[in-house]
Amino acid sequence: MTTQGDVLVSIQRIARRFGDVVALDDVSIDIRDNEFFALLGPSGCGKTTLLRVLAGFEEPDAGQVLLGDTDLLALPPHRRPVNLMFQSYALFPHMSVERNVAYGLEREGTAKAEVRTRVGEVLETVGLSELAKRRPSQLSGGQRQRVALARAIVKRPRLLLLDEPLSALDRKVRAEMQLELKRLQHDVGITFVVVTHDQEEAMSMADRIAVMHEGTVQQVDSPVDLYQRPSNLFVAQFIGTSNLFAGDAVTGGIRFAGRTLPGVVVGEPISGASRLLVRPEDTVLVEPRDALLSGRVIETQFFGGVSTVAITVAGHDVPVLLTRQGAPSAVRDAEVHLSWDPAKAVVLSA
Repeated sequence: MTTQGDVLVSIQRIARRFGDVVALDDVSIDIRDNEFFALLGPSGCGKTTLLRVLAGFEEPDAGQVLLGDTDLLALPPHRRPVNLMFQSYALFPHMSVERNVAYGLEREGTAKAEVRTRVGEVLETVGLSELAKRRPSQLSGGQRQRVALARAIVKRPRLLLLDEPLSALDRKVRAEMQLELKRLQHDVGITFVVVTHDQEEAMSMADRIAVMHEGTVQQVDSPVDLYQRPSNLFVAQFIGTSNLFAGDAVTGGIRFAGRTLPGVVVGEPISGASRLLVRPEDTVLVEPRDALLSGRVIETQFFGGVSTVAITVAGHDVPVLLTRQGAPSAVRDAEVHLSWDPAKAVVLSA
């Protein structure tokens, strides 16, 4: 029996080509038991192909997938302890909520009494007990999403795969369902693997994230570590907003416009052309004597709780962004001076 933190799924050197297109290139990932795991990346990066390999709808050209001690690739899709929740939800419009949820159990020949019990329990878990007799057309988008989720977890799979599960919802409902999915994953104790191109969605829900690009895994880490310690330039630019300064790596940072901008290297030493990553919230205004850079404010924006200041800096071809809580800390056309904590700035190979 696995316990939380043990490896549940081991994806080992999976490769998949479609003609000249390399969809998956030597992909290896370990997914832990009872973990909310996200596959994140732009369209065409291979994340959905990998999900289909796990579900059994795609056969890889090479590699192995183990679920515990079981060779998952040796099992047909209907024999795998895996369930896939489709992006479209695929609910039966002529069936009630409870009939939709019960359908898979009934097809497997589960005893009627057990079907009633399990359907009742899962509808209670997703908060749909009072809507059990309604049909999908009588539900909101968020409620239909819960029905699809209930139908997926009622069969008690060891692994639940979710393909862009919130893309059909509007922004407000999507934000609510992000919290709801995380709560449900914790309550039902099933490992969730979600595919998404939305970094905010992945960051808000997942325990760990695999960032993918052009069929390869760029980095697997917690949301905090991905954001604070990206392993390469692609991850740095894909996750969050960045100030990226171009220069040559030197001891303790990079050489930029005749001075050293301080930062730290994560992992192997770096030489030659590099980028220094500083997040906008780590960029601060200081007195001239404490400045690493100086510039002029070209725009300020106030979003209620947070404000953004855009600053032009000589030698840097895009504005440097600074964010802070509350109202803007500078006015347009003002000369300002910038600094940051070197421990929060990361040097990356260009």
